[in-house]
Amino acid sequence: MTEGLKWTVNHVAKSDDKHLELMSEENVKKANEFHKSFPQYTVTPLQDLAELASYLGVKSIHCKDESYRFGLNAFKVLGGSYAMGRYIAKEVGKDISELPYAVLSSEELRKEFGQATFFTATDGNHGRGVAWAAKRLGQKAVVRMPKGTTKTRFDNIAKEGATVTIEEVNYDDCVRMAAAEAAKTEHGIIVQDTAWDGYEEIPSWIMQGYGTLALEADHQLEADECRPTHIFIQAGVGSLAGAVVGYFANRFKENPPIMTVVEAKAADCLFRSASKGDGSRVDVTGDMLTIMAGLACGEPNTVSWDILRNHADAFVSCPDWVSANGTRIYSSPMKGDERVISGESGSVTMGLVAAIMTKPELKELKEALKLDENSQ
Repeated sequence: MTEGLKWTVNHVAKSDDKHLELMSEENVKKANEFHKSFPQYTVTPLQDLAELASYLGVKSIHCKDESYRFGLNAFKVLGGSYAMGRYIAKEVGKDISELPYAVLSSEELRKEFGQATFFTATDGNHGRGVAWAAKRLGQKAVVRMPKGTTKTRFDNIAKEGATVTIEEVNYDDCVRMAAAEAAKTEHGIIVQDTAWDGYEEIPSWIMQGYGTLALEADHQLEADECRPTHIFIQAGVGSLAGAVVGYFANRFKENPPIMTVVEAKAADCLFRSASKGDGSRVDVTGDMLTIMAGLACGEPNTVSWDILRNHADAFVSCPDWVSANGTRIYSSPMKGDERVISGESGSVTMGLVAAIMTKPELKELKEALKLDENSQ
């Protein structure tokens, strides 16, 4: 049964590709140097699931395990912290390389920069990352969360000292609410991991921050003498997907891996945009009910969509069973493989790879993606 799973190869009209440069190795290295200055920084593991790869009939499967990131169990803090650092650097007229963590968190810088309030909307991890970074930099954070948010996610953000509420609207409306509040607040800034026309600088910095995990994974693969042939990356608004696809498109210019963007069926705005094929973006509205709460975003990031339309090879819309299966595979590994603790949003890519390699009904997708025993 592959009920509800939809896919399309990328036939979208190409653009001038002006945003790809954002994720150049040079720009991502700069973000990584910034993260390295944090006392909490360590490189997260790249798990080599060799037994699973053998079972599914591919050469290797590597999973970037972000459950170890900064003690927050999620990659999102990479984006929020870097964007805040870049914003403060711009305000005080310095380059981000002059503002490592020790300087950013110092009393002198606080006096120079003053007190700002960073606003954001989140279904959990992005807001937690912004709240965490604001607390460490002596700044304020205000976080708005969509209806249906769990108490645990709310509490995790409140613990970081942010002002946080759960609103009776969906994620995209929470973004609008936070942006309107920031505009009315003295020294209020919206730090959002989605971009729209007229709001693209901070989201671009967030994407560069996410580049740290792509750069780490790249170096880890190199050390393993593994050249990836395929990358599967999940997408909500598409910021992480754009960051990872952008990084590897720059890294392997002549012969990039086959890169597949994976979404929750309830919020598959990128899949719908790609299916339309003319380059325009298609929004998904309504409640977007899915166990993949972190992917329940219906309006694509404009910067990221531009990178993905030029460099992603396929887009897949996945119902919840795909993610549930991925979570189970990670948590009950084959003998000899490491256990990976993943939330539903992170598991959907694993669930998809397993489905493609084991379900005859997905043979056409398997062939379209050129997945076989040599795939890494």
